Amino acid sequence: MPGDRRWYVVQTYASYEKRVEADLRQRIEAMNMQDKIFNVLVPTKKHVLVKDGKSREVVRKLYPSYVMVEMVLDEQSWYAVRHTPGVTGFIGAGTHPIPLSQEEVDRVMAGMKDDEENVEIELDIKPGDTVRVTAEGEMKGFTGSVVDVNIKKNKVKFKSDVLGGAVLETDYKALEKV
Repeated sequence: MPGDRRWYVVQTYASYEKRVEADLRQRIEAMNMQDKIFNVLVPTKKHVLVKDGKSREVVRKLYPSYVMVEMVLDEQSWYAVRHTPGVTGFIGAGTHPIPLSQEEVDRVMAGMKDDEENVEIELDIKPGDTVRVTAEGEMKGFTGSVVDVNIKKNKVKFKSDVLGGAVLETDYKALEKV
């Protein structure tokens, strides 16, 4: 329905999402379109990469090559977005952009939350890998083969070479791959 404020998805060249976001924000200002184009969003999510017991945060795009735009769709707003450098088109049928449903918008927004339960953790350790305990404590220096990785509990179970195959459990940050 023309005249309604809705979210639309715009396709961009690969890796141009942030540039398109910045350029579109500039165009909104320059063309005085604040009353028709309200929000520009590159959906991202925080990931924690853990390698050799060291963690670092990275932000990854949820939908590479796509940008979300909240706008009232009319000829002027369509033109402003469509002719932004790096934009290849709207998602829709032919030349008719199709807005996202409220359920789709809610799902994307929920996926972007960076609360502790929603942050994804990626380990370079998997079952079968050989690991060594690096953290101070009774198990420091122990090696073994990974049996199970439980990212939700931040724990790794490994079969100890030192204790005759006993299965031990420790925090994944206390381990490094051998």
